[in-house]
Amino acid sequence: MSSLKEIQNKSLEMAEYFVEFCREHNLLCYLCGGGAIGGLRNKGFIPWDDDLDFFMPRRDYERLPELWRKHAKEQYFLSKSSEDFVDRNLFITIRDKETTCIKPYQQDLEMPHGLALDVIPLDYYPKDEKNRKKQVRWALIYSLFCAQTIPEKHGKVMKWGSTILLRCTPKKLRYKIWKKAEKEMTKYKLEESDGITELCTGPGYMKKKYPIEAFEDNIFIDFENTKMPIPVGYDIYLKTAFGDYMTPPPIEKQVPHHDAVITDMENSYIKYKGEYYGRKN
Repeated sequence: MSSLKEIQNKSLEMAEYFVEFCREHNLLCYLCGGGAIGGLRNKGFIPWDDDLDFFMPRRDYERLPELWRKHAKEQYFLSKSSEDFVDRNLFITIRDKETTCIKPYQQDLEMPHGLALDVIPLDYYPKDEKNRKKQVRWALIYSLFCAQTIPEKHGKVMKWGSTILLRCTPKKLRYKIWKKAEKEMTKYKLEESDGITELCTGPGYMKKKYPIEAFEDNIFIDFENTKMPIPVGYDIYLKTAFGDYMTPPPIEKQVPHHDAVITDMENSYIKYKGEYYGRKN
């Protein structure tokens, strides 16, 4: 298993490549969550954090896959669920094919199991209360049928209902449902909205409402030995999402939040085929 520092170093290398790619192709991106907090509080990684995630406005997020396929290094694979392949994530991940980071929920999948960088879309929050309720309902439907995984951490009722819905829905129909849900939840425009929200990170964050102006642009701050972008309105975003983000959590919570079956920053995931994922040919 690779050390936390080795994982952080490789994550930063990926992030630098991603940010430069976005600059070259006029795509707006910003560190979110722990990456943004670490940049402000520690001028780098939160000491126990093990990855970097980015937000993108929906318009740029939708442009990313085609641009990536045409112009990105072969080393970095863009994974996005489709009708023919489901990686069990709700958003794009960029994976370094020269490394290994195998997650328990993906062990049975034939895919590049390299270290991942998550790219999460931001969408408009409609002013009308009825439309907002509809948006949340569609986002929950999207989450279930895109991930095609039973949620384990959101209560017995949701787990029970999700199990029944998935079992009763043929695989071909699942894709049509999630694309319909995605279209409905993302259809709101600037002029009919008074906020920004994140619809692809689970029911908790789905409830958050951020000012539109907080994400109009990014600013670059010191991060380890380089600079990384954060939202121009980072303070209101982070306070809304996390409260007093500049105060570290209790010591017992200062641990990595992501589990992995195995991590290896020196060798490609292919080395572990048949042992830790998939089957040997």
